[in-house]
Amino acid sequence: MKKSLVLAMAMAMGVTASAYAANPFSDVAAGHWAYDSINKLVAAGVVDGYGATFGGEKLMTRYEMAQIVAKAMAKGANVDKLAAEFADELDALGVRVSKLEKKVDNVKVTGQIRYDYSDNNGRGGRGTDHGLRSRLFVEGKVNDNWTYTGMLQNYKSFGNSSSDSTADKLELKRAYFDGRLGGLKVRAGHWNEFFINDTILDDMIDGVQASYDFKFFKVFGVASKWSGDAYGTFVRGKYKDNGNVFGQNTADKVAEIPFGYQDDARLYILGASTKYKAIDFAFNYFKTTGTWGVDGFSDYQAGFERNIYSVNADWAIDKDWGLTYRYMWTDDRVAYDMETGKGIGSKDGFFAQLNFKGADPSKAGTWGLRARYFDQPQNVWLYPTYDCTNFDAYGGYEGWGVGGSYTFAKNIFLDVDYYDTESKGKVLGHKLTDRKVYSQLWFLF
Repeated sequence: MKKSLVLAMAMAMGVTASAYAANPFSDVAAGHWAYDSINKLVAAGVVDGYGATFGGEKLMTRYEMAQIVAKAMAKGANVDKLAAEFADELDALGVRVSKLEKKVDNVKVTGQIRYDYSDNNGRGGRGTDHGLRSRLFVEGKVNDNWTYTGMLQNYKSFGNSSSDSTADKLELKRAYFDGRLGGLKVRAGHWNEFFINDTILDDMIDGVQASYDFKFFKVFGVASKWSGDAYGTFVRGKYKDNGNVFGQNTADKVAEIPFGYQDDARLYILGASTKYKAIDFAFNYFKTTGTWGVDGFSDYQAGFERNIYSVNADWAIDKDWGLTYRYMWTDDRVAYDMETGKGIGSKDGFFAQLNFKGADPSKAGTWGLRARYFDQPQNVWLYPTYDCTNFDAYGGYEGWGVGGSYTFAKNIFLDVDYYDTESKGKVLGHKLTDRKVYSQLWFLF
């Protein structure tokens, strides 16, 4: 490649020879056809030759030309075609071409690594469990209004849950689009849903969510498909159907029989939220329709419909203190005593939490404390977060918990909680108790 090709660069920058002093190269005469162009490029700092000579008849390497293109780009020259031609060399030199940079910026990759450890002691379960969860989030920009998010997850169990079918597998756990249709914010695909109220729902769904922001409040709605063992419960007693006895058919023993689970449910959520000074208010309505099945009795299924309502308040008392409160109620019972066929448990419950400060993952040395109380009858939740207890049925649970968080370094922090809970219902005449320590060490990137 002849060095005289830099004339194209000079033209791109607009040559006006009279504006520049004579060039310093002894091998470029004042009458040379490239004299003016070289003057411009030397003055702009784009070319520097070989000391006192320009070497216009020498062949350049692609890397030498890439260096000239990079300098011209830094001066604002319009050299898109040359930049595209020498993109590989520019990349090797650490120069990002604007168009390529925009394309790369369309994709953002972040991640979470979480080590969790739990220690249970009570009628609800005894023993320890720990594992490592890795999550990789990929967010791609479709256009100015739409993005795509995918999440890959792997869980390596070191304890009792090693028999989990998902252990050691890399799975695409989330895949959804976020965007706008006019004034509506829309999400569509497969994602983890919990909204404000994870005391009712924290599970994967497939569906569409739409929300709209008014001046003083926000409304939203979700229509989705949802499958999970959300209605499982245990009851005491014998169960007879057409003369067949399920469980232990002896006078002095009582069987624990799993009652049911929801199958291929449809989930609908409506809600509204607003803020008054330092208090956030929200109202949620959850509705599920589908079929029930019974573990061990695959021939049994029945239709169901269930409604749950909740009112939520989050109060920032001052810069350090905060209060969270959730009240939920339902119009039906899903926990039944199979021996009597009667519904058990109350139709309303609540959750309250007092916060002091809080660990900020971006600021080392920050910390926080919290205290919680649960009154969660099974009738008023679908599939909540179960960090607080080792049993997720038996009519629900109630109890208290305390915890704290601390940031060791930027993006490295620890959460530790202690819970003391018991089941709302009884098994063999006794309530189940659970005392649990649950800790999580987080690494974000």
